[in-house]
This record gives sequence, C-alpha cells and structure tokens, in this order.
Amino acid sequence: MHPICRTGLGLWAVGLKQGDPFIGFVGLSEPRFEAPFTPCVEIGWRLARPFWGRGYASEGARAALDFAFDTLKLAEILSFTAIENRRSRAVMERIGMVRDPAEDFDHPALASDHPLRRHVLYRLSNFCS
Repeated sequence: MHPICRTGLGLWAVGLKQGDPFIGFVGLSEPRFEAPFTPCVEIGWRLARPFWGRGYASEGARAALDFAFDTLKLAEILSFTAIENRRSRAVMERIGMVRDPAEDFDHPALASDHPLRRHVLYRLSNFCS
C-alpha cells in the first residue's frame, strides 16, 4: 500500500457540478524539505486562474481541515506560501489560520536570489484534539 493511503494525506481533484471536470486541487501533504517547523502536515491548494476569487479554494480548504481534524485527529495544520501570494494568504486567513512573522522562512528548494524564496507560515490548531 502506498504511504499516502496509510496516512490519509493526499491531494483531491476539484471539479464543478456544472461541467468543468477538473479545476485544480486541494489537500493535505507532508513537506519534503527540512525546516524548523517540519515534520508537519500542510494544507494547500492550486486552482486554474479562471476559477480564482469564487470561493472554491476556501470551500475545499475547509473540507480538508474538517478531514484533518475530525477524521485524522491531527493536532495542527500548517500552510505556507511566498510573501507576495496575497490570494493564498487571504484563503489561509479566511479559514482561521494565523501567521507569526517570526516564523517566516526562506524556502530551501529555491535559490537564494529567487524572488519567491521568502515564505510566510500560517498555523491552525485543532482545539478538539
């Protein structure tokens, strides 16, 4: 059995009932790099540009959080993105995640001069765990 199947983590395809069979993904994963906050479980999303600003990322993220906290019984979920990614940061805040600027970091998979290297880190704790 694949390790993802054992943990319950993975990315879900997102589609619309009205016909678009695939508009992106939402889900849970474990980052594959080392950082002060790893190991951890990350919530993430990526939708095709025509579907931005319609609430699909927030709706999918809330479903992923419910699964993470209610089914997997995880104590905490993290999310991160480049500082400039205001749309993803807004989704993180809409679903209740909180940023501590002291935890912002340089993404180790990006070159030191890459314009998207600096990332923000958001957290959400499961108060029911």
